[in-house]
Amino acid sequence: MSADWYPGIKAFCTHWRHAPMLQQTFETLEREFADENDACIDAAKGFVECACRLLIQELDDPLNPIDKWPDSPIRNAHPSFNNWVSAAFRLLAIVERRDDPFSKVISQHYNLTEVLGKFRDVAGTVSHGKEGLSKKLSAHHRRSALLAADAIVTFLHEAYLEREPDPVRTFEPYERFEASNAIIDEFATLRAELDEESLIRAVVVLPDGEEVPLAIETSRLLFGVDREAYKLVLNACREAKAAAPQDAEVA
Repeated sequence: MSADWYPGIKAFCTHWRHAPMLQQTFETLEREFADENDACIDAAKGFVECACRLLIQELDDPLNPIDKWPDSPIRNAHPSFNNWVSAAFRLLAIVERRDDPFSKVISQHYNLTEVLGKFRDVAGTVSHGKEGLSKKLSAHHRRSALLAADAIVTFLHEAYLEREPDPVRTFEPYERFEASNAIIDEFATLRAELDEESLIRAVVVLPDGEEVPLAIETSRLLFGVDREAYKLVLNACREAKAAAPQDAEVA
């Protein structure tokens, strides 16, 4: 078995490396896959569901959440695997409605992943202890499950990368907004000064001359922008505090 069978899953994990539950699910998938265990079929299915839930959390509109839509796939209290996949594809506008022809293609991928899990449950009893046949069937099933899961995740990931997330709600890092960052840096200017309360009073000047005022503590700016600078400044300030004369204690 080859790790080349799931490049889409690996690419998705690399992009969302800051998502701990996704990474934990991926570690389980890789471990079971490497050990050639049938559990990798369930792990593949679990990874697809985890990926879908992550994207739904990232893309869902809090003012019009998908679980409140009249025809939402996840209106029920306990959505199924297929429900989560359908919801993710709906939010990404890969399929617009239930009778979209493309949805039939997608459904075959996640139906395969669903059915293989059930097939795995009975494969052992069907083989009746014939180890050669059992292992051959199991390897085929594992490969099919991973290929199906990888196809679904690849569809989702490629569609997601074509969109730019909402910067107010996103879990994505600053680097995800490279094009938008470049536009802001080119057309907006910034001036700043420290006020009497040790807050940095900054004003962003827009292209039309309108101003957007901001206020932030020096420590917060350093912590958010440059942790090494934060540590350097902290050490210098600690030394300054230690060297400063102490007020006499009141008797």
